[in-house]
Amino acid sequence: MTTITVSTPTKITFPSSTLRISGELYSPLSNSPSRNGAAVVISHPMTGVKEQTPPTTPGKSTGSPRCLEDPTQRAEDIRAAVTYLATAAVLKGKVDPGRVGVLGICASGGYASFAVQADSRVKALATVSAACVGRITRNGDLHKENNKEVPEAISRALQVAGQWRNSTAGKEGESGETPRMFDAKQLPDNADSFFKDAAAYYGSERGCHPRSDQRVPLPSYDLMDNYGSFNFQHLISPRPLSMVAGADTQTLHYSEAAVAAARDPKKLFVVQGKNHFDLYDNLSVSGPKLVEFFGKYL
Repeated sequence: MTTITVSTPTKITFPSSTLRISGELYSPLSNSPSRNGAAVVISHPMTGVKEQTPPTTPGKSTGSPRCLEDPTQRAEDIRAAVTYLATAAVLKGKVDPGRVGVLGICASGGYASFAVQADSRVKALATVSAACVGRITRNGDLHKENNKEVPEAISRALQVAGQWRNSTAGKEGESGETPRMFDAKQLPDNADSFFKDAAAYYGSERGCHPRSDQRVPLPSYDLMDNYGSFNFQHLISPRPLSMVAGADTQTLHYSEAAVAAARDPKKLFVVQGKNHFDLYDNLSVSGPKLVEFFGKYL
């Protein structure tokens, strides 16, 4: 795990559609080099909260059911954060609206791509361990060798979401109990390697947090079923794109395909010896690359 020094964050809130999003604002340290008002929005992984991965790089925000994974709303949250940086009175003279970038991690690598494709205010986009929750849901898997739609997976996702909508009609805020996705105590010996890697992060001091219980409410699944993160990746250009992924991650193929679909300037940076979750808190190699990228383009 890599330790970095950051300022003490200021708790902030800002509107996003009908929600109120809770965020943390990190100001430059007193000895930081001048960035001429540049700022970066950092969006956290699926099932995560802002206190986990973003400080190294769905907690108290409003909305129900809690922990809902709504791709279009998550993308809107990113756009709303850009709006906050560009317009908040407390940041006037501190943030240059023409120097705002976005960094998306894991599922947010997909959400950020989706958001930036149609938001020209964002001047540079970087992702770490990017993935598309829509494709994962439709495929029923995230490995490259199984990267094709499975009708049974689509049908199952729609069925459980539909059943939830019927069973909770008139019961606002109820999401139904779902199992933890990355519970190390419940994982069988033959569990998928991705889930073992995830449990090693979320189930330890590295990544555990009381508001991140790794439960994805059932209504998330029909919201993810017809969503695609990288369908219009070419629209990011001529703004620069940098996608970072571990050589040993099961999700590397998402970044490879997304960079292939994008137009210049673009770059895929593969970190040797690292899996999907290693890059959440080990920035020894990826951190300087991200700083260099945003420093160059913002």
